[in-house]
Amino acid sequence: MENVRADEGPGAAALGLKVETLSRSDRSWNGDLLPKLNDVQAEVTVLRITVPAGVTLPRHSHPVINAGVLLQGRLRVESDDGSSQSLQPGQAIIEMVNKVHRGVSLGPEPAVVVVVYVAPKGSPITVPASP
Repeated sequence: MENVRADEGPGAAALGLKVETLSRSDRSWNGDLLPKLNDVQAEVTVLRITVPAGVTLPRHSHPVINAGVLLQGRLRVESDDGSSQSLQPGQAIIEMVNKVHRGVSLGPEPAVVVVVYVAPKGSPITVPASP
């Protein structure tokens, strides 16, 4: 599978997943360019991701630093090594980088999480795991 951005991922619609890009820019609110990351222009992406109750997301990884806050629902994040973390509304998570994991919306309502990614401009923020 090729690298994809979270809001362009294949199969998202089939799972009922809703991904809204709240912001994506290489500039701060006043128009200044963000500092470079290792001589590459930085870009910040803010997504609101809604996962229907009972849906398990496909295994994936993030090649960039990201963190999120669960706004609604209950969410469990499971890594391939068997570790997991469960989130309640208002709790934050700093995601693993370059480690395969998946999210499970535990219900009874959809899980809604806002996630912030910091990456070199134009690079993928989510990569599907190999089967």
